[in-house]
Amino acid sequence: MTSSTDVLANVLRHRSHWLILTGAGCSTKAGLGDYRDKQGEWKRQHPITGQLFRENALARKRYWARGFVGWRNFSSATPTQSHVALAELQNQIDAPTLITQNVDQLHQQAHHRNVIDLHGVLSEVICLNCGHLSSRSDMQDRLSLANPWLHYLDASYAPDGDADLTDVITDTLEVPDCELCRGLLKPNVVFFGENVPRARVETCFEALNAADALLIVGSSLMVYSGFRFCRRAHEQNKAIVIVNDGVTRADELASHKFSGECGDLLTSSLQQFNTSAKTLII
Repeated sequence: MTSSTDVLANVLRHRSHWLILTGAGCSTKAGLGDYRDKQGEWKRQHPITGQLFRENALARKRYWARGFVGWRNFSSATPTQSHVALAELQNQIDAPTLITQNVDQLHQQAHHRNVIDLHGVLSEVICLNCGHLSSRSDMQDRLSLANPWLHYLDASYAPDGDADLTDVITDTLEVPDCELCRGLLKPNVVFFGENVPRARVETCFEALNAADALLIVGSSLMVYSGFRFCRRAHEQNKAIVIVNDGVTRADELASHKFSGECGDLLTSSLQQFNTSAKTLII
């Protein structure tokens, strides 16, 4: 009897040029939470929006205090089985580009080449006035210097470097501003309600246009920023293969859907690749 991993390995082997798109399901085993359950429903309150961050000073204070605590866990995360398998898969099939909706850079840590960080990276901080980029570690140091009491806070960790703190504790936070122009600082990521920079989207579409198949790993695709590539692939009659532990917004568009833990499915499929290669050599 043919297993699902046998089928997945066969599907991957018989397409000539893949584009890979990944989501939070790749990083959950690293201790980084996700927002949605297996049915695609919200598991927790919605994250802060870009508009609220810009317009509400109290919301910014609460965000940065939670982020200070959450960064401890987020910054120490290491690649999961999914990241390692996808990096190895890049060596087995023609898949030159990977688009990720995650902001953790774990694909790069796993030595995956040509990664497009669709929603930016949490390790950078940008000034909304002058565009100056600085490191998140520098922001952590500045927050700590201005607010020594932050080190005494502890909370359960939330997705994207957030943490579940009681808001009233954080309302006295002093938030550093840009050292160059005194502008407003923000993590260099696309918050909910914001648009992905147009040039970045066009780069992704160029990669999709050059591919003949799209592989989705670990994403419910409930956010349009990722779903748009499935819709375009479907319009272009390209194969769409989904590997995800739960429903996705593109299930009806998929040529193949493989349900289960992403790392296990990909690793087993890679073993099929290796077995086939050894058979050919013998």
